[in-house]
Amino acid sequence: MPDDAPPSLRPPAPAPDPADPLDAVVARRWSRRDVLRLAGAGAAASWVWACGGGGRGAEAGSPLRTKSPDHRVADGYAAQVVVRWGDPVTPGAPAFAPAALTADAQARQFGFNNDFLAFLPLPKGSASSDHGLLCVNHEYTTRADMLPPADLSRPAAELVALEQAAHGHSVLEVTRAGGTWTVVAASPWARRIDARTTRIRVAGPAAGHPRLRTTADPTGTEVVGTLNDCSGGVTPWGTVLLGEENVDGYFSGTLADDAERDNHRRMGIPAKGARPWAAADPRFDLGREPHEPNRFGWVVEVDPYDAASVPVKRTALGRFKHEAATTVLAPDGRVVVYSGDDEAMQCVYRYVSRGRYDPLDPASAEDLLDDGTLSVGRFDDDGTLHWLPLVHGAGPLTSTAGFASQADVLIEARRAAALLGATPMDRPEDVEANPATGRVYVALTKNKDRTQTDAANPRAPNPYGHVLELIPPPDAHGRPDPTADAYTWEVFLRAGNPARPTDGAAYGAAATADGWLACPDNVAFDPRGRLWIATDGADDYGVPDGVYVTDVAGPGRAAPQMVYACPVGAELCGPCFTPDGTTLFVSVQHPGEGSPYGAPSTRWPDFTPNVPPRPSVVAIRRTDGTQV
Repeated sequence: MPDDAPPSLRPPAPAPDPADPLDAVVARRWSRRDVLRLAGAGAAASWVWACGGGGRGAEAGSPLRTKSPDHRVADGYAAQVVVRWGDPVTPGAPAFAPAALTADAQARQFGFNNDFLAFLPLPKGSASSDHGLLCVNHEYTTRADMLPPADLSRPAAELVALEQAAHGHSVLEVTRAGGTWTVVAASPWARRIDARTTRIRVAGPAAGHPRLRTTADPTGTEVVGTLNDCSGGVTPWGTVLLGEENVDGYFSGTLADDAERDNHRRMGIPAKGARPWAAADPRFDLGREPHEPNRFGWVVEVDPYDAASVPVKRTALGRFKHEAATTVLAPDGRVVVYSGDDEAMQCVYRYVSRGRYDPLDPASAEDLLDDGTLSVGRFDDDGTLHWLPLVHGAGPLTSTAGFASQADVLIEARRAAALLGATPMDRPEDVEANPATGRVYVALTKNKDRTQTDAANPRAPNPYGHVLELIPPPDAHGRPDPTADAYTWEVFLRAGNPARPTDGAAYGAAATADGWLACPDNVAFDPRGRLWIATDGADDYGVPDGVYVTDVAGPGRAAPQMVYACPVGAELCGPCFTPDGTTLFVSVQHPGEGSPYGAPSTRWPDFTPNVPPRPSVVAIRRTDGTQV
């Protein structure tokens, strides 16, 4: 919910007393029952070998907890760099040449700042864990991290084209032999999707709407490129969903259409410090193309098994800053998609398809993401989560409020959510369902600007983040029903250092002294049902970002242990497993961030003079070959 929403639209929450200690606020919001329940309720193949302590993860005192130019893994694990920024992807792609970067080369090479990962077995429909497609998002670019200072004065058209080519998505064929992963050269599945040339079809209620029409696309049905693809998801029919997140950072200029002013402002457009793309590409100049921003902020569906397929923007899933598009198949065959709107004081969303998926009829998936109901979450203090439908004509979502159609509701999903009274959250990022239990876990990374608390966001401010556990009710047969109108919810853990009482952190009883984390971002489940949590921002609190594992039930519930630590300046994202659970793929994004190009804080993963640090995908495995 926007910070300037009228007070009548904000969920009721008492303002904290500035003189009130944080731990007192937390105590009021957390009953003894809550605490007890939390504590005990049910290409380039370089290897890094074990360091640190403990078999499942790092014990207290592990060197994993200190910053380092190199990445590191816990005892009993090994980590391999599988693919790096600039490595060849499509047939005929040139080798990485950091002193001579071009858009044409980058369009065929692995993009910058890899994020979401998905492993899809080959052949399609199999459970292979040794051969598959690795699908990778490329979220954003930073010129100063990509180019030497002398190159920053190149013509604007060259720089913009290079950055656009480094965005998007890569599809790679990979194989495993003897524990080592290799990218298959000249694969028929190899593909780059970018922000420069890739044509994407628009589908769903907003397709063709006048607010999506531009000079280049007067039909409003085809967009060139995808922007800021952060996390995503995998569908039951073998496609991947890419969530367009911080799309505000690409648009500048003076808005020519007053009718879009409030809509764009809610998305942060025009953004302060936006990339200067408008200087070379009129699409990103608000004065020339005021509707172009409405063409971004959607979920994009890609078929990695068909390199000639056209990606599709699925507008029924709503327009906001998507982090994740996690897909769950309900017992009755309907498809459920969870997303977080990754900004402070924004909301959690759920989409439920009208139709049903039949695995024996591939055609049944064709329109499932175009016809359904998008809802937004209201987290009540009594532990109930209500899903509020964003349906034109229902409640306040009428023409009186400026919504002439369902397309308007979806284009302005943030405004619709605010009008419905949805709960503003502490940067909702990944939303993942446990395939064993149906419970859903929401990573709330942090919110330093929060001033009012509620039960689902119990700290103000909240610089450390927390994880919620959402519990769908059973259906008539006792199976979790993700389509239900109401769930219950609990706080799974509150991040921060429990040794500092003012952090207000809370973990399970089995947590160790160094078993704490900060800023949970992406989460994933392994085949055993354990939760893996990647962090983004822990570097601010003296520990490197990395990935942690914890049980979700039993004595080890909410007791994270660190398994992998990023090199300095990097965040971890995109964790995903092979079907057999013996490889965990992770994305290491922006290593060396914040340091000068010529003297970076790390040159990971190459450690070669004059080669800048390179965002990369890493494969983590147990040295004994068992499940990670």
